[in-house]
Formats: sequence, structure tokens, C-alpha cells
Amino acid sequence: MFTAFETYVRENSNVTDSDIDMMRSMAVEKKLRRKEFLLHQGEICRYKIFIAKGLLRTYATRDEGSEHILRFSPENSWTTDPESFENATPSLLNIDALEPSELVLWTKNDLRYLIDNIPGLKAYFNKLMASSGSLFRQRILNNISSTAEEKYEGFVKNYPDISARVPLHMVASYLGVTRKTLTRIRHAQVKSK
Repeated sequence: MFTAFETYVRENSNVTDSDIDMMRSMAVEKKLRRKEFLLHQGEICRYKIFIAKGLLRTYATRDEGSEHILRFSPENSWTTDPESFENATPSLLNIDALEPSELVLWTKNDLRYLIDNIPGLKAYFNKLMASSGSLFRQRILNNISSTAEEKYEGFVKNYPDISARVPLHMVASYLGVTRKTLTRIRHAQVKSK
């Protein structure tokens, strides 16, 4: 698991062999089975998570049981509940595995130590945070200004791998549309081809 992270971090940042050794010494490796939870709503999120293999989803569940998916996290991406992680407060979110997954995790204190002591990692996380903020703003803008058709087309275009790996009802939840609406959109696209 750590080998996948090492390959990723070497491709995306300027780190040395000793930096990698330091990151490895503080990392926790974890495997999840399909449908296994990493975080339940109400728990404190204690880790920043790198997905070495597999696919996770982060979502909220309403009292009546409906799910609202905030993000899908495939291999070579990061996830956490940032508010719970930073503030040590109970999470409003769940994180579970949609596929068997292999993860590399760091606690808040260990990650802060690594970022403070590895300049290449600090620069990488600064870029990652800027990119995450930009993607988050774009997602909000799309949700409030795009039609259901535009949301779906954008999702398939931007995340073709994920759209092929998750059930239709989860894509609908992520887009904030009903499954019925998404089915109608997909049928209309098939007819127009």
C-alpha cells in the first residue's frame, strides 16, 4: 500500500528518500472490504486518508435514510472529513468503501509534523488545498446553476472512470437529482446518438 503512495508522492512533489522514510514511519496502512466503514457519522475523523487502491465515498445520511454523496475518492486521491479532522469534533459524514480498498493514513499530529519538516510535502499540500478549494467552488456553482443534464454530462466528462464504477442511484445522489431524472437523461442521450 505504501509503495503506491510513494510512487504517487514522488510524481507529484519534490521529496527525498529520507522524506519518504519519515512518511512511512508515521503511516498506518489499512484495508477495507467493500461496504466497510472507515468513518461513521458521530465519530471523530482522526486521519487524512490516501487511497492507494479502490474507491471510497463520503456522504451524509438524513434522518429518513436518504443519502447525499459529497465525493467519490478513487485511487491516487485523498479524503477526510476536514472539519472533524481539524477540530476533533463529531463528524456529520460517513466514509465507506465501494470496492475493496487499500489506504494509507496519517493522524493530524503526524501529518502536521511531516508538512512542517518536509518542504516538498508542504508545497504539495498547498497546491492540493488550492485545487480542492477550486473544485469545491466549481461543484457548488454547478449545483446551483446547471441543469440536471449539464450536471450529468459534466460528471461523465470529468470522472469517466468513476461513472463506470458506481451504481446509477449513487451518481444521482452525488449530482443532487433523482434516480428517475437521471434515468430519463441517460435514455434521452441514447436516443439522440
